[in-house]
Amino acid sequence: MGPSPSRKSAGPRDAATKVAHHRLSVLDLAKELGNVAEACRQRGLDRTSFYEWKRRFQTQGFEGLKDLPPIHKSHPQTTPPATVERIRALALEHPAYGCNRLEALLRLEGIAVSAITIQKILNAADLGTRTDRWLALEKANADKEIEITPEQAAFIEKLNPCFRERHVESSSPGELLSADTFFVGNLKGIGKIYLHAVVDTYGSYAFGFLHVSKQPEAAVAVLHNEVLPFYRHLDLPVGAVLTDNGREFCGTDKHPYELYLDLNGIEHRRTRVRTPKTNGFVERFNGTILEEFFRATMRETFYETVEALQADLDAWLVHYNTERPHEAIAWNRPIEVHMGLADPTTPTFEREEILPTT
Repeated sequence: MGPSPSRKSAGPRDAATKVAHHRLSVLDLAKELGNVAEACRQRGLDRTSFYEWKRRFQTQGFEGLKDLPPIHKSHPQTTPPATVERIRALALEHPAYGCNRLEALLRLEGIAVSAITIQKILNAADLGTRTDRWLALEKANADKEIEITPEQAAFIEKLNPCFRERHVESSSPGELLSADTFFVGNLKGIGKIYLHAVVDTYGSYAFGFLHVSKQPEAAVAVLHNEVLPFYRHLDLPVGAVLTDNGREFCGTDKHPYELYLDLNGIEHRRTRVRTPKTNGFVERFNGTILEEFFRATMRETFYETVEALQADLDAWLVHYNTERPHEAIAWNRPIEVHMGLADPTTPTFEREEILPTT
């Protein structure tokens, strides 16, 4: 790996410049290894600091890697109490969110505070990790009567891997959609419930349909009732759909799913056999919706019908598509990207720090 362009300048280095070069070397190492965790392990630092340096380098260049000037002791360093309370409330409202996403949410509310400050505030409130926040929620809801089956209890406690691989790319909305089906859990008196999910690989706009089976008809239903009407309304063509080789997506020459795609002039792309991470885009969404929606919702509510669960899922999808900032699209929201109001590689808000960071 060649030297970073920012290192070409010659001349004497002061202490701040040496520190900045060291931090840049960590960013370079992570890029070379393709693994942030391994780079941090080798250099003995935490990932929160790594992502803060990466953010500062992306927004301010090499100068952003230098230490900020110290705040004079007489400077009022205390974050306003109202902001502290809002950070705690938001962390419990979205216990699966990391500090970077909480920072983006707060900025949408007009509150500018860094991810590092957020982490410090949460640590002081014993809410520093996702586990801490889940336990705090359990304690807060301990007196509420929540009826769930043993299998549901096991399900919501189970950790689910969140695939970060993005093996597919597209240059415009609708060019390539990624579809998948995964088991959500059991509803008492109904049986197994599956989520048929579709995600746009350009701007992360997502659709979800719950059904009691993995049959092709259910996979077609989400396309026919939700996905294609959405793109027709925006006057956008759907070019292709990427799926795995599950029986709900492919099979005989007259397979319902493939016939439906063919009738609508949509290309069907399939992943290689036994390589589920090739469809990592929608797999990542599956991990997100499990962690942010199903665990929390099924912890609080006992659902007697699929329709009731679908209604809450629809409300969460509105939040996911129109309100929730997404790291993968530069902290923008999917609807903004699909409407042409934001670029998936460029943040639409200023990153200037207003509040003190300690």
